[in-house]
Amino acid sequence: MNDRYMEALEQYEPEAVSVRRGRGAWICETETGWRILKEYRGTVKRLEFENQVLNTILLEPGLQVDHYICNRDGNLLSIAGDGTRYVMKEWYPDRECDLKNPEEVCLAASRLALLHKGLRTVEVREEWNLGSILTEPLNKELKRHNRELLRARNYIRGKRGRTGFELCVIASYPEFYEQARRAAELMEELMAGDQAGAVPLYLCHGDLDQHHLLMGKNHTAVVDFNRMHLGIQMSDLYRFMRKAMEKYGWDVKLGRSVLDAYRSALPVTEEEQKVLYGLFLYPEKYWKQINFYYNTNKAWIPARSTEKILALQEQQEARNHFLKAVFGS
Repeated sequence: MNDRYMEALEQYEPEAVSVRRGRGAWICETETGWRILKEYRGTVKRLEFENQVLNTILLEPGLQVDHYICNRDGNLLSIAGDGTRYVMKEWYPDRECDLKNPEEVCLAASRLALLHKGLRTVEVREEWNLGSILTEPLNKELKRHNRELLRARNYIRGKRGRTGFELCVIASYPEFYEQARRAAELMEELMAGDQAGAVPLYLCHGDLDQHHLLMGKNHTAVVDFNRMHLGIQMSDLYRFMRKAMEKYGWDVKLGRSVLDAYRSALPVTEEEQKVLYGLFLYPEKYWKQINFYYNTNKAWIPARSTEKILALQEQQEARNHFLKAVFGS
């Protein structure tokens, strides 16, 4: 075993009964439960913020989070002889949420709602005014993305001898950009226009997908809060739902069921519904492909990039039907 990990492990109680290597970490079995030891590269303030939130949140039955474990000296950080810093957290030997199981997707959505409900009970402290929790507002983010779409489009327009990828972009651009424009306009109205303040800001997980939802026999554990921030909680629901909708070809019935499962645990206001619609309306994956193209070597474009643009075009009819059927727009 790596000596640095041993030096860190020896600072905790109770002693590990067994240890095995995990993904970039060490999984430890102790007399009081499972633990995970990880190298930590963030700031102390960020670590204290996460720890305070996870210890403050009011958890309802069926929901767990991965709390930090202090070492025997009462510190969150354990430092090895070479200066490497480690943290220990609770670990759950459960499997990730199975997106191929519609019932489990709905259950996970209801547990996400319970997490959001619990996060709303946490009073945001003034000392948490960190750059890492004050993320870019959604309206400004979408406006920035649209500027990036226009920049790439203008670049391609000025080119001679366009590639297959560039021809696909030019052909598909009008429809996708129109959706991007409408989504950004809606978000601007909700966050900076007449309805500004109608959508309150709460703590969000920030990286919510199936990998961070561990399904146990009688509980769901939500893990890895290193991107937790102050924002609109619908962004968490959107991120999780979009993964499932893509997997199921934008199935309307499942989309409605997932939303109903979330609402059964936490009501969604009309304004929050509009935010969720705006996030789904925005062609995020289209923007990602084009922005990646613009910021990398344009002389060589992988065939896979062209295939992805074509796949997004093929999904548009189902995606548009989903937007109209689920959100009425």
